[in-house]
Amino acid sequence: MTGTSLQLVAHAHTTALRRAHFGTSDDSLDEGGRRAALARTGAERRGPLGAHDVCLSSPAAAARQTADALGLLPSVEVALADCDYGDWAGRSLDEVAVTQPRALHDWLSAPDCAPHGGESVGAVRARVGRWLDDQRGVGQRIVAVTHPLVIRVAVVHALDLPTATYRRVDVEPLAVVRLTAQGGRWQLRFSTARAG
Repeated sequence: MTGTSLQLVAHAHTTALRRAHFGTSDDSLDEGGRRAALARTGAERRGPLGAHDVCLSSPAAAARQTADALGLLPSVEVALADCDYGDWAGRSLDEVAVTQPRALHDWLSAPDCAPHGGESVGAVRARVGRWLDDQRGVGQRIVAVTHPLVIRVAVVHALDLPTATYRRVDVEPLAVVRLTAQGGRWQLRFSTARAG
């Protein structure tokens, strides 16, 4: 049986992402994000995403809009949803830093802390990790459009690193992270850029 190939695609820019706001599931791509995703469409048809058996998307508007702009037809996968930021959703990082500095410090320094009443990063890792573990043995080529934080914790989980190391993984809008599974382990895979 062939191993699973998983390409995690970060959604394009939203206004919330550009302004360092905690996201909501209703955040749409901004005009720049939409243009960037559409510009990638021709390139994606030539590669690097290439052929796939399954296409999935977070339920969030930005992920579904990115998939659409890339010419993909995804099924919604709730395990790929962004972190639930609770009462911080829609608020700026600066605003929370001023109004709740201790809570923000706790959240940034302790992955299992969720002072905003939503999910902790540890809970996101557990949710995404269960989904990732379930994909290892399916033997399909999967493309999944999701959120930078989801991709960060997926990489940390796949490489069996401590959850706190997610802060050291940077995922830009429209980045593609490739994981391959043969047997019981995931491997992070880098490939060369294709010309033209």
